[in-house]
Amino acid sequence: MKIALLYGTESGNSEMLCDDLKDELDAEHEVDIANLSDVAPSDLDQETFYILVSSSHGNGDLPAAAAQFVDALEAGGLDLSGIHFAVFGLGDMVFEATFNQGSERLMNAMLAHKATQIGERGLHDASTGEMPEDIALPWLETLMAQVLDRVA
Repeated sequence: MKIALLYGTESGNSEMLCDDLKDELDAEHEVDIANLSDVAPSDLDQETFYILVSSSHGNGDLPAAAAQFVDALEAGGLDLSGIHFAVFGLGDMVFEATFNQGSERLMNAMLAHKATQIGERGLHDASTGEMPEDIALPWLETLMAQVLDRVA
């Protein structure tokens, strides 16, 4: 299966997490990683499953790269029917009022353009002291079981 790991990051954590996810998926899938700023929403294709990984920045905002992707998506008025995706967010509950709103905005933009979400949005809370991969890898295992059930 073709899988694209697309990240939005300010500090590099989302990119590093994508590297961990790629390591987990590489043996059985064709996996690519890209910064969301390098992806045009119109280039998304139905043959690829997309895993979007984004932190939140400032007051629950998307990192610049992810914001650029969402702005292009909203400006283009695209119909993403047939595109399947999942979202994993990096946040910090210390900022409870805006916790993981960046990944939520990314998810909602995809859904508003008729893309199909598979699985629950994964959420990491930096205030717990757990490493993002400790949350994301079990989430990925559950997600991939759901994806493969849909494909079978």
